[in-house]
Amino acid sequence: MQAKIAIVVARFTQHVTQKLLDGCLARLQALGVNHADIQVVWVPGAVEIPLITQQFAKQKKVDAIIALGAVVQGETGHYDYVCNQVSEGCQRVMLDYDIPVIFGVLTTNNLAQAMDRVGGNHGHKGASAADTAIEMLTLMKEFEI
Repeated sequence: MQAKIAIVVARFTQHVTQKLLDGCLARLQALGVNHADIQVVWVPGAVEIPLITQQFAKQKKVDAIIALGAVVQGETGHYDYVCNQVSEGCQRVMLDYDIPVIFGVLTTNNLAQAMDRVGGNHGHKGASAADTAIEMLTLMKEFEI
C-alpha cells in the first residue's frame, strides 16, 4: 500500500517496545508499505508519545501515526495517570487533526503479560497496530471528497 507512516515509540521498557516496533515494521512491509515511507521516532516514555504524535499531525507529511509503548503496573497510582495521559493525548491528536493515530501502547499488570503481547500467547500487538493503520487508511479514503 502506498502510505507514509510515522511510528512513535517509547524507549522506557525498551526490551518490550523494541519487539513491538520490530513486529510493526515487519507487518507494514508485508502489507506493501515501502521502508522509505516509514519514519520511526523514539521518545523517553509513554507520556511523551502524544506530543511527538501531534508534531507529526501538524506537519501533515504522514498518512497515519502508530504509537507504541509499554506501561506496566507498578506499586503506585502512577500507572493509572500514565495510561490516561497517553491514551487521551493520542485520541485528542487523532480527532483534532483528522489523522489515524493507532494506539499500540500495552497497558499490562506485569511484564509477563507485556511479553505475551509481543509474540507470545496473545499474538503480536505491534503487528496488529500495523494492520489497524492500514485498515484505517483504507476507511479514510472512503470519506475523501
